[in-house]
Amino acid sequence: MVRSAEAKRRAGRDDDFRGKCPSNSQRGTTMRVGRSRILSAALAFTTAVGLVAVASSVPSVAATPALNWQPCATAPDFQCATMQVPLDYDSPNGTQIGIAVSRHLATDPAHRIGSLVFNPGGPGGAGASGLPHLYALFTPATRARFDVVSFDPRGIGDSDQLQCFDTPEQEAALLAQAPTGFPVGPQETQQWINTYAQFDQACAQHGGPIQFHMSTANVARDMDRLRAGLGENKLTYYGPSYGSYLGATYANMFPDRVRAIVLDGNAPPKEWNDAQTGTVLGTFLREGSHVGSEIALRMMLRQCGQVGTDRCAFSAGSPQATLAKYRALLQRLRANPVTFSGLSFTYAVTVLLVQGYLTVQNEIVGPVSWKDLANLLQALQVLTSPTPAARTAVPAKAVPAKAKAIAAPLLPGPLSGRLSPALSGSFGPQLLEGQLGVYCSESPNPRDPNSYSLQARIGDLVAPDGFGSVWAWVAEPCAQWQARDADRYTGPFNKPTVPLLVIGTVGDPSTPYFASVEMAQELANTRLLTETGGGHTALLNKSDCADGYIDSYLATGALPPVGTVCAQNQQPF
Repeated sequence: MVRSAEAKRRAGRDDDFRGKCPSNSQRGTTMRVGRSRILSAALAFTTAVGLVAVASSVPSVAATPALNWQPCATAPDFQCATMQVPLDYDSPNGTQIGIAVSRHLATDPAHRIGSLVFNPGGPGGAGASGLPHLYALFTPATRARFDVVSFDPRGIGDSDQLQCFDTPEQEAALLAQAPTGFPVGPQETQQWINTYAQFDQACAQHGGPIQFHMSTANVARDMDRLRAGLGENKLTYYGPSYGSYLGATYANMFPDRVRAIVLDGNAPPKEWNDAQTGTVLGTFLREGSHVGSEIALRMMLRQCGQVGTDRCAFSAGSPQATLAKYRALLQRLRANPVTFSGLSFTYAVTVLLVQGYLTVQNEIVGPVSWKDLANLLQALQVLTSPTPAARTAVPAKAVPAKAKAIAAPLLPGPLSGRLSPALSGSFGPQLLEGQLGVYCSESPNPRDPNSYSLQARIGDLVAPDGFGSVWAWVAEPCAQWQARDADRYTGPFNKPTVPLLVIGTVGDPSTPYFASVEMAQELANTRLLTETGGGHTALLNKSDCADGYIDSYLATGALPPVGTVCAQNQQPF
């Protein structure tokens, strides 16, 4: 028997993640726990037929929505539409919400294969509004044969939004009370906890019904509806970062509707849904993001130290000396922050900016690369020098505008440094709501706000250059987040499917390589492709070798040979 919306909402507030196992009568293996919220409605609804609720282990047949494609207002080479979907798939004829969709048609229509659906990650990435900026990342071969399609997930971007405040100014005023990056010391810790307790309370009071319906499972249902609206019998999909978890969820909720799925830079389901460990460790420490960040940093500093200052501004002549130089710089900034390019570089701000810069090894989209990071670190080295004369010689290579450009999107909230601007879609005022609305509502996290200081210390034991703190505090706003999505999907994740392509980058700072190995093992039918080098995802860190295998897989389903390893096109220095 399907529970009423109010009953599900009460369950979402009160249920704990632990020990909530679904019965056979529930939606397949979809767990009933509750969650999410909506940002402000920005697009009109189009006419669509309600989707039949999934009431058994066999998924329903998706209704075919009407997509009225029009040239996008800000990118006329792209087409935009709004897709209508049920707020609650248990009530398919009830309240409908609008999902923003965009696409670029195949450039070689005579050889067109179909539609490639793309989610940019996050969670919270706005694909519809971000696609014009990300489209060039796909190879000419893929752009020629596929309509590349993306969407803003429910509650996010130009889709009906989760809004916790009446105005962006109200939200900004509250978030300004929290330390930037992560808290250091007891006073900042209490400021952080108090700020996000108020933020969570604002969302509970003003977020509205959507906050209970933003789970990955519901986004997967929306994506299946989009597949039908595009006229595709089966889904072809590319999901980097969190998009990998969405792809894995779709593949197991709708295993017979998969044509080809690429999972790039992976968030494995076991860790995302681990309710037992989730009572003591937050989502991203379970995923090992702090370890990935430490591995990437050591890789960057090692290569910088090997090449010398003529190619890497921050080099100290050897890998060991360059690591020591970096740690000494962090200690000086901890004691005496400096202002550069209009930004106060505290210890915490520097660590999270390093995390952000590690995302892209060689500059491809946006002002971020490992060489840019080395230039910035050397500028900070000069500015913190105890010798007054040295402080006047800030290197021109530091490019202050670049520091501002990357700082702006990385610093608004606890997800600072989680992803590069390119992967996070559009950074509207409600970005934070969209992020928290997804993972706080479905991924278990400790409910005691005071436990996150200990989590940060534990994380820093493994990742001693501050990344344990970064990734521990990212999850702290979930401690007092009230909404739970009753329809989240917790498995199984090993249902038989066509072969899926899993890609892992060895020096990925956000979704570590070992997480991609785990994803390949957890799913039923996969092939792992390894990319050497650093940076978050192969999509942002180009390898002609990897691109060739991706093109072939998307076009024909052909997999790379077992054990395939691809090098990136460029070294960072």
